[in-house]
Amino acid sequence: MRLKFSQFLVAFLIIGSLILGGCSAQEVSLNSSPGSTAVETTTTTAEATSVSETNSESNSGMTNSLPRLEGKATVVITVKGSPITVEVDGTNAPITAGNFIDLVQKGVYDNTVFHRVVRQPQPFVVQGGDPQSKDPKSSQQLWGTGGYIDPKTGTERRIPLEIKPKGEAEPLYGKTFESARVMVAPELQHKQGAVAMARSQQPDSASSQFYFALADLGFLDGNYAVFGQVTQGFDVVNKIQQGDRIDSAKVTQGAENLKAAQ
Repeated sequence: MRLKFSQFLVAFLIIGSLILGGCSAQEVSLNSSPGSTAVETTTTTAEATSVSETNSESNSGMTNSLPRLEGKATVVITVKGSPITVEVDGTNAPITAGNFIDLVQKGVYDNTVFHRVVRQPQPFVVQGGDPQSKDPKSSQQLWGTGGYIDPKTGTERRIPLEIKPKGEAEPLYGKTFESARVMVAPELQHKQGAVAMARSQQPDSASSQFYFALADLGFLDGNYAVFGQVTQGFDVVNKIQQGDRIDSAKVTQGAENLKAAQ
């Protein structure tokens, strides 16, 4: 029985690497998992370091060029005429939350498609947010491979992996908890209704794609960045089908907490 459970968990993690990667299946190794960056720790000492020490080594100032949410904000995402209310937490995920609020205000999510919905063999995720899916003439094979292209630079905006451990004053940037040897739970966890950023195998590759957790997904904690929680309308999330579009996404509270990039 334990062997079967272990096999199922491995399969589930493989699904996670494909579903949340924001890449096509060809771009993701089948033997990867959300924690695959742990190989980076093979030459480090066994002693854990503090988040501030880890950030000073790995964070190259990327966060300074990105919008930041100081405090909380509320976003209402409308799908097929029905609202989903999301509390966005900039207190614990300032860069991830700031990126999301900024993209909402720019209208990036309006008319985008939920290109992946996984409910079998167990409820997993509803994923969307690829701007390429706005164009009805675009190839569906490309949906899930794109991100937000900054018109000022002509390049895709990417944000660092940002996860705040419980008890720490600041988030960990650019590393999973496993690779940074963080042994505590994150402040924002993959509870049912959590909203988090999808990314490829590279930690700092999230752009615009996000997902709703359809169930408690604790095995993703410390590997993917949660930045919000559905507070109303989870029944609407549960009804989303692959191919459904976001009618609109609007910031209804807390817009003043968004601070522009430096």
